[in-house]
Amino acid sequence: MRTYERTHPWINFKVDLRRLDFTTWMILGEAQSKCEHITGVPLPPAVNQKLHALFLAKGIQATTAIEGNTLSEEEVQRILEKELQMPPSKKYLQKEVENILKAMKMLLNDVTTCEKYLFSVEKLRHFNELVLAGLELDENVVPGRIRGHSVVAGTYKGAPAKDCEYLLKKLCNWLNQTDLLPSKGNRIARGILKAIIAHLYLAWIHPFGDGNGRTARLMEFVILLDAGIPTPAAHLLSNHYNLTSSEYYRQLAYSSKAKLGDISDFIHYALQGLVDGLQTQINTIKALQHAIIWRDIVYESFRGKEKESDRRRRELVLELSKRQGDEDISSLIRLAPAIKILYVGKSEKTIQRDMKILLEMKLLTQDKDTGLVILNRNLIQGFMPLCKREDKSSAKED
Repeated sequence: MRTYERTHPWINFKVDLRRLDFTTWMILGEAQSKCEHITGVPLPPAVNQKLHALFLAKGIQATTAIEGNTLSEEEVQRILEKELQMPPSKKYLQKEVENILKAMKMLLNDVTTCEKYLFSVEKLRHFNELVLAGLELDENVVPGRIRGHSVVAGTYKGAPAKDCEYLLKKLCNWLNQTDLLPSKGNRIARGILKAIIAHLYLAWIHPFGDGNGRTARLMEFVILLDAGIPTPAAHLLSNHYNLTSSEYYRQLAYSSKAKLGDISDFIHYALQGLVDGLQTQINTIKALQHAIIWRDIVYESFRGKEKESDRRRRELVLELSKRQGDEDISSLIRLAPAIKILYVGKSEKTIQRDMKILLEMKLLTQDKDTGLVILNRNLIQGFMPLCKREDKSSAKED
C-alpha cells in the first residue's frame, strides 16, 4: 500500500456520476447548450477578436487574482495590449500575468494543431514551469519540479511528496483514457465534467512547491478547449472561482472530507458558476449583434443620401448609438463633446430640424409621456422572431 492510500484515500480516480442529482445534470445540459450557442454565432472578425480579447483578459486576471495578484482587469488588458509597464515594485505582478498569457497561447496552438490532446507528467511540469518562470520563489521551490517536501494550502495538506509523481501519472492516464459520458452528442458536456474533476484532483495532489492552482486552471483550460468549447467560454470557470474565492476554497476543503469519492457538491458549484458566466457572455454577444444590426439599419436609412446635412444626421445617430440606455437626445446634442462637434457653428434651428427629420425617418422616437427624444431601438424587433415577450415594467413590480 502506498502512503497516499492511507492519508488521502479520496484520491482514487473513481468517479461515480450516479451521485449527481437531477438539477446538476440539467445544469450540465444547459452548459453544453449555451456553449454550442456561442460556438454557432457568426460575428465580424474585428468584433470576434474584441470578444476574445475581453474574456482573455478576464480569465488571466481571475486566475492570477485568486492567488493574490492585485492588478485590475483594466490593467491586465493594457498589459496584454503592451500599453502598460508596471513600476519596479509591481513588476512581479506583471510577470505573473505575462506567464499565464504565454502558457495560454501555447496551449491554444497545441490544441488546435492536434487531433486529440494527450496529457503527460512532462506536460504538467511544463505548465508549472511556465506559470512560475522568472518569479521570486521560496528556496525549496523550483518551477516545473515535483516537490520533495510537504505542503499545506490553508488547512489542506497535499499528498505525500514521495507519491506525487506516481499520482500525476495516474491522473494523466485517467485523463487520456476516461470518457465519463457516451461520446455521441456529449463531447462538450464530457469535457466540462472532465475539466472540473481534473482540476479537483490536481488540487488534491498539490504536486508542486508553488503555482498548483494556476497549473490546475491551465489544465482545466486545455481540456475545455480540446472539447470544442469556444475560447471566450474556456476562461469562465477561472472567473467563477475568483469571483467566489471563499466558496471555492470551502468547496475544495469539503470535497476531501466528504463521503469517500463524493465530489458532487464541487461539480454542482462549478457548473452553476459556468452557466451563469455563459449567460453573461451570451448577453454580451447579443448586445454586439444588436449594435451591428442597428448600424446596418442606420446606413440603409441613409442609402443614396450624400448631402452634408445627411452625413451629419447619420453620424449623429451613429454617435448616439455608442451610448447605453435611453438618454435624452436634446440634452446630448448640447452637452456631449463628440456630438457637439457635429454642430459647431450651427444654430438651434438646425438642431431642431435634424431631430424632426430623424423622427420622420423613425430612427428617433419621442416618449408621449415625458416628451424625451430617444433612439428608436424598437426597429431591431423587426429582425427578431415573433414571440410573447416579458413586460419589463410588470416584471420589476413583481
